Parts: sequence; C-alpha cells; structure tokens
Amino acid sequence: MKRYLTVFYLFLMLSVGSFAQQSAVYTSDDVTFKKAVALYNNGQYLAAQPLFQRIGREAEDDGLKSECAYYAANCAVRLNQQGADAMMEAFVADYPTSVRRNSAYIDVAEYYFENGKYSYARKWYDKVDDTRLNRSDLERFYFNNGYAYFKSKNWDEAKTYLNRVADSKNYGSQAKYYLGFIAYENDSYEEANDYFDQVGDNPAYNEELSYYQADMNFKLGNFQKAIDLGKEQYDSAAPKERSELAKIIGESYFNQEKYAEAIPYLQEFKGRRGKWNNTDYYQLGYAYYKQGQYAEAIAEFNKIVDGRNSVAQNAFYHLAESYLKLDKKQEALNAFKNASEMDFSAEIQQDAWLNYAKLSYEIGNPYTSVPQVLASYMDTYPDSEVNAELQTLLIDSYITSKNYEEALNLLEREKDPASKAAFQKVAFYRGIELILDNEYAEAEGYLDRSLTQKLDAAFTARATYWKAQCDYELSNYADALVGYRQFSQLTGSAATPEWRDFKYHKGYVHFKLKEYDSAIEDFKSFSASTADLDLKNDALLRLGDSYFVTSKYWPAMEHYNMAIEGGVPSTDYAEFQKAISYGFVDRNPQKIEGLKNFASKYPRSAYKDDALYELGNTYVSIDNIPEAMRTYDQLVQDVPQSSYVPRALLKKALLLDNNNESDEALTIFRAVVADYPGTPEALQAVSSAKLIYIDQGRVDEYGSWVSSLDFVEVADSELDDATYKAAEQSFLANNKRQAITRFKTYVEDFPNGRHALQANFYLGQLYYGEQEYAETIPHYTYVVEQPRSEYTEQALSRLSQVYLESEDYAQAIGLLEQLEQVADFPENIIFAQSNIMKSSYELDRYEQAVTYADKVLDNPKIDTKVKSDAQIIIARSAWQTGDMEKAKSAYNEVNKIASGSLKAESLYYKAYFQNADGEYAASNETVQILAKDYSGYKEFGAKGLVIMAKNFFALDDAYQATYILESVISNFADYPEVVSEAEAELATIKAAQAKTNASVETGGTN
Repeated sequence: MKRYLTVFYLFLMLSVGSFAQQSAVYTSDDVTFKKAVALYNNGQYLAAQPLFQRIGREAEDDGLKSECAYYAANCAVRLNQQGADAMMEAFVADYPTSVRRNSAYIDVAEYYFENGKYSYARKWYDKVDDTRLNRSDLERFYFNNGYAYFKSKNWDEAKTYLNRVADSKNYGSQAKYYLGFIAYENDSYEEANDYFDQVGDNPAYNEELSYYQADMNFKLGNFQKAIDLGKEQYDSAAPKERSELAKIIGESYFNQEKYAEAIPYLQEFKGRRGKWNNTDYYQLGYAYYKQGQYAEAIAEFNKIVDGRNSVAQNAFYHLAESYLKLDKKQEALNAFKNASEMDFSAEIQQDAWLNYAKLSYEIGNPYTSVPQVLASYMDTYPDSEVNAELQTLLIDSYITSKNYEEALNLLEREKDPASKAAFQKVAFYRGIELILDNEYAEAEGYLDRSLTQKLDAAFTARATYWKAQCDYELSNYADALVGYRQFSQLTGSAATPEWRDFKYHKGYVHFKLKEYDSAIEDFKSFSASTADLDLKNDALLRLGDSYFVTSKYWPAMEHYNMAIEGGVPSTDYAEFQKAISYGFVDRNPQKIEGLKNFASKYPRSAYKDDALYELGNTYVSIDNIPEAMRTYDQLVQDVPQSSYVPRALLKKALLLDNNNESDEALTIFRAVVADYPGTPEALQAVSSAKLIYIDQGRVDEYGSWVSSLDFVEVADSELDDATYKAAEQSFLANNKRQAITRFKTYVEDFPNGRHALQANFYLGQLYYGEQEYAETIPHYTYVVEQPRSEYTEQALSRLSQVYLESEDYAQAIGLLEQLEQVADFPENIIFAQSNIMKSSYELDRYEQAVTYADKVLDNPKIDTKVKSDAQIIIARSAWQTGDMEKAKSAYNEVNKIASGSLKAESLYYKAYFQNADGEYAASNETVQILAKDYSGYKEFGAKGLVIMAKNFFALDDAYQATYILESVISNFADYPEVVSEAEAELATIKAAQAKTNASVETGGTN
C-alpha cells in the first residue's frame, strides 16, 4: 500500500524543512543549534539528539528551550527509543502555548504511519485538533486516519474518514478503492462494484480489482462474468492469486453444471494456508461423480472428515453411490448410514436410510442388528411405499443375521403371525447356537420358547429333536427318550435333516437306559441305511456291545469285526471285546490268541491292563498256571498304576497258596495289604493270610499283624457290615436323602471301616447328583487318597469337575494329572488332558497349556469341539507369549473347524494378521464375514471394526476409517478397552488429516 502514499511522506520532510527555517528566528546566531538542525534534516537523529538536549539545558530563552525539547522528542520517536512517547507528552505539558503543540501530534502520528505502525499512529491522531489544520493538511489527516482504521479492520470508523475524502482530487481514488474493499469484506458486492468501477481505469488498481470483481460476480451469481474476468488474468497472475482465481473459475463452472470444465480449475486450487476444506473436496468429488469417474470421486469425498452440515450429508450420499458403482458395499453401507443420520435434507436422509437398510440385509451390519435397522426405517417412515418389501426382509433377517438374542427381544414385542413364525425359528437357532457351545441347559430353554409357537411343522419337529439331544447330554435319558419318540411321531419330521441320524441317537438313549433290545433295533436300522461312515462304525460298535451285554456273543463278535473292518477309531476296544466274547462261547484258544495279540498290538491302549488280567484269568481257567503267573507279572510290570494290579497280585498269591507255596503267598498277601490298605483286595488278602497263619500255627503273629492295621476292626465287623448294608439298601432303592443320612452315619461311626471306601464314594455320588458340589469334596477326596481302586477313576473325574466349576484351577490340575495317569477309559484321559490344558491357560501357565493342547491334538479319537478348544488354547498362549507366527497358524486351524464364539475369535485374529501382513483388502473381507455371520459376538465385532478402520486408513480412505472408529466409540461403550483403542486410532488419523483439511477438528471426536 506504501506505493500509493509516497506523496504524503514527502510532505513530512518538507514540513520539517520549513520548521527549520522558522527556528532560525531563535538561533540565527547559534551555530550549534544550526548544526543540530542540519543533522536532524539529514536523518542523523542519534547525533542530533544530544546536541538539542545540551542546548535546551544551557539556553535561557524559553522559545529556544521549547524548540530543543520538540526536536529531542522527535529524535527519540524516530530512534524508537524507550520513553519517546513520554518525551513528546512532556514537551506538550511543559510548553502548552507552543505553536508546535498540534504539529507535534501530527509529526509523531505521521512518523508512525509512515513506518506502518498504525495502532501507534491512531493514538497520536486522536490528540490532533483538526479545526486548526488547513485544507491540505486536513485531507491528509482524514485519509491517514481512515487508512489506519482500515488496517485495523475497524470498518465503520474507516468508512467515516475515507468518505470525507472520497471526492478529493488527491485522495479520492485511494479512498474509493478502500471503501470498495470494505464493502467487499462486508458482502455488499453491489456497493463494492460501484466503487471499483469508479477507479477501474487507474492502472495502479487494475490488477487487484480484477480478482475482486471476479470474486464478487461469482458471489452475485454472475458466473459467466466471473469466469471471463478470472480467465483474463489467470495465466499472468501470481501463484497465490492464480490459486484463488482457479477456485472462482472452477466453482463458477460447477454452478453452471459444466463439470468437465470445472475439474481442472478446481484441481488447481491450493487451499487457504495450504489446506482445503470439506466444501472444496465435495465440489471436486461431485464433479467427478457427475462425470462417471467414481474412483476419483471417492478419493475426494472420503477426505471429508468431521462434516456435520448439508454439504457433508450430500457428499456422504454421493460417496455411497460411488462406492456402489464400484461394488464396494461395505464402504457404501457406512456412507449411507452417515448420510441417514443427518437431517439437513429430509429427502436425502430417507433415501440414504432405505439404502442403508437394504445393504444391511444384504451384507450384514456390524453396528446394529439388521432387524433393528429395518424396523427402525419402517417405524420412522410408516407410509413408505417400500415397507411391504421391507417387512419380508425383516422376517428373513431375524434368521440370517444370527444375532438371535437381539432379534428375539424385538420379535417378542410383535404380535402379527409373521413375527410369531419368525420367533419360532429364531428361538430354535439360538438354541442350536448354545448347543454348539455346550450350553445344553440354557439351549433347552430357548428350544422350549421355540415350541411355544408351533406354526412351522418342520421347526416344531427339529426343536423337539434337539431338546431331546439336550436331555441326553444332561444325562436325563428318560426325558430324552420321550423327546425322540415325540419327534418320530410329528408331521414332517422325516423331511428334516435331523431324521437322518435320529435312530443313532435314539439307540444311544436306549443303550444308556440298558434297554439293549431296543438299542439293537435302532443301531441296526441306522447302520443299514446311513452313508456317514464314522457314525456307522460307532453304531456297529454299540451293536456289538448291546449283543455282548445280552449274552449274544456270536452277533457281538460279528459286529465288532464289522466295526474293525470299517476303521472305527476305537479299534483296540473292539478287538478286546471280540477276544473276550470268544471265552463266552467256549473258544478259549481264540480268546487267548486274541488277548495275547492285543497286548503286543496295542501297547499304549487303555485296555491293555484289562486284556492282561483277563488273559491271566483265562490261563487259570484252563489250568495253565505258569502262563497265568507270567501274565499277572507282566500286568504288574507294564501297567503298575492299573486298578487290576492288586487283583492280579491277589490271584497270584492264591495260586501260590494252592500250590503249597504258602510263604511266598503270604508275602504277596502282606504286600497287597501294605500297598492297597482299605481296598476289597486288602480285606480279602487279610482273610486269606489268616488261613495260612492258622494253618502254620502262627496265630499270635497274625493277631499282632492285624492289630497294626487301622482298616480292620475285627470286634465291630458285624455292626460295621450291618450299618453299611442299611445305607446300601436305601441307595439301591433310590431313596437318596435317606441314603445320604445313613452313609454319613456309617463314615462317622466307622471312619476306617471295612466299607469306608465304598461309603465315601457313594456319598460323593449322591451329593453330586443333588448338585451339592461342595459337600462332595471330602468324600471324593477320601476315595482319591486311598490306593487305586475301582472307584478312583470316577472320583478323580467328579472331584476335578467340582474344582473346575468353582474355577479353582490349581486344585483341579493336580487331580486331572492323577486322572490322566490312572484312567482306564479313553474319554477320561481326553477329559483330563483337555482340562489341564484349559486350566493351565487360566493360570497363565502357557507352556504347559500348549504341551497339553498338543497331547489332545495327537489323540485321533477326539471330536471337532475338543480339537477346536486345543487349537484356541495354542493360539491364545502363543499370543500371550508373543509368538505371533504360532498364534497365526493356530488361529488359522481354529478357523477351519470352529463355530460360535470361537469362530468369531478366529475370524478377528485372521483379520488382525492380514492387516499386519499388509493384506488390507483381504482383512476387510474377513471383518465383513465376522460382521455378517457372527454379529452376536459384540466384542470381537467391535475389535474387528477397529482393524477395518486401520485397513481403510492404510488404503487412503480416511472417511471410512474415521466413520468406523466414531461408530465404535458411540456403539460399544460396554467394551472400554476397545473404545480406548478406537479413540487413540481416531486421534492419529485426524491429526494426519488436519494437515491438509481445514475442516478437521483434532480436539476430540464428533
């Protein structure tokens, strides 16, 4: 602006010169004063100032003192010295009658004005008495005042002074220019145009006026004129003005709907302070959208972050449309949802909501259940013409969303038949979901709810079937049988997928109820018709068992052979049963051959000790005593933890006694008593030893020995037996409470009685059946602490289960480790290993957890659920120990076989590792599966969304990233750790976007 004011600065120097001439009146004879004035006029203020100050101190003439004070103060002002203003104020105060008083104010004000210090200039202009100024000085005073106010953007005061010189010959053009600019800033474009037109011929203003006139015409809606004016100077404009002109031209074309012409100019805009705002991105994005350049449109629209206005709503709607054009449905879902949450345009809001609802149905919804989205639309727009279509989708969505719990809550409020039919199906599917998680009691409740609406015959039959399955798993076999029979009688049951395996499961119920003839009928029918080889082989095995139990040994052997040929996993069991069966049909040679081969063929089988014991007994039955003795010895040596060891030793001792080797027999009897005190074998050993002692005349020795045994109370034996028998009778009569009372009396009266082992075991069983789990502990513990017996295995299993239920994992592990070592039944070994695995993980013993998970996986007989549990333990443990590769591999295995919550977990980690490997698009596809098929598992859904947001940010889609994170923060408050991660990620993304987008707020989330 200084180039327009040169004339005023020249005036200041002339005034100083004239003042110097006036001062000669006082100093014509004073050479020093003249020298000081000369220095002052030459701008040598630092040299002049001390001369003026010295002359002022020494002069006697008041006029000379006044002039020196004035000059010294002016030097201080020009030297920008501290206290300069005070010196000038002192001059005015000390010489109030000086003719230089008004000139002093003007001189200081114009000095500050000349140097661009307009606020300082304003201070001194306010002191000037303008009535004492001549016309020329007054015009300059008005213009300078107006310009100073203009620079401080005090438009009203600026206009007041500039209007006073608008018609001035010297200042009029400049005043009109600034008055035009003030009108422009106040959006008074007609007024601004009028002023600018009056000075448009002045070359000094022409370049700047062209930009303002182009902008004003744009703002007045004169788009073509704005384009023409802008283009006139576009090529020659400086970079900053060129950027602004590009915006004016591009936006003018945009408003004329000439999008192809608009794009290159909109692209050339550099932003304000290097940043665009949401409107800038919207206009370029919309221009691309209208040209069918959807990828380019998305690249602009998705930079609109934090938008909460009509521009943002419009942008998000067209962003969604662009995504749909490129078949990016998940991205479109988020954009439609965002647009539907704004009400700046009711029409856009409704259409966006409809698209959001339909897409939710099609691909799933990670934020809200699909039924709720559809129902919300219909509630909000009850007169919409699409509601009939949406009603159909709503019913189907209750099932396809798999978010059964939330769906049921919605359906229970609906009374129409369609909703009741959907309720029947959804309750059924929720029950099945719980069955997959082994939650049978809870599942049964949902199946009962499904059966309250018997509108669909097929689902009525299926719910009946699975309710029977739950009863079976809960050991309610009689109820299960009733359920299976009801299923078989229901209309349409034969058309259900459950019919295929119905007789297999019904056969198992009969088997558990010891209704073997009925079990044979069902297993036979099933095995003859099924194509499932695994189930067929198992049915053949159970057929063999059913025949065996009913003493039909030839058919039993036939079906054991069929199971073996079919490759049943329990081949060792089938082989053992077949060998045993030969003995019952007087085929001892075949039995012996089978049992001998078994011991060598299956050295690690749980039935090895059974085979050896039975082989020894068979040798005894054919009077082959040496082989019997050798076999019993092999059993003791190979399987020392077996419950058959004390029996084998007892058998061996009896054989020795019968062979007149009484001393050797006595040694073994005493060893059995010492190693297995309190067991039936120990009691029998005492009785047998007694006969030897009597026969050898060593009665005193026997008495001394027996008196040392705390489990033998000879004097009380009859009372001991009677008390126990009374309790046992109540137990066999199923009078549970009476049995508990009588067994308690027995163990209190005979803590070391002959039947203490059995009494404690039965007490444990009775309390367990009554679900009084804490009461079982001392009784099962007693059994477990005794030497190995026929009750040890089941006591260990039940006692460990009690501790597992109470989450006392440390206690449980010790028992499970014992169970693993002594178990005869394979299912108990699996139970022990799988629960040691889980308990170790709960106790942060990750290495032990993985060791046992590997053991579980090495067992070919485990089912898919146990395999899934093992893989998840490996995965979680590897994650906890930082072994990411192992965790990744294990989660991949889980994903292949898991269902329910484990499937949701494995999908989340699959997405996590895909993100870590830079497979962002694939990771998003995984999260979409998680959102669509497992939306009921909210925590993993929320964590998956955070991964999806990271993926989108990595794919340069900041809009998707921020919107997803804001949705997580809004919708998943129940998971504070996930929300905290989302907030941190959102802050990072917004900080990055704020560098280029002026509309982004980084202080928090919206």
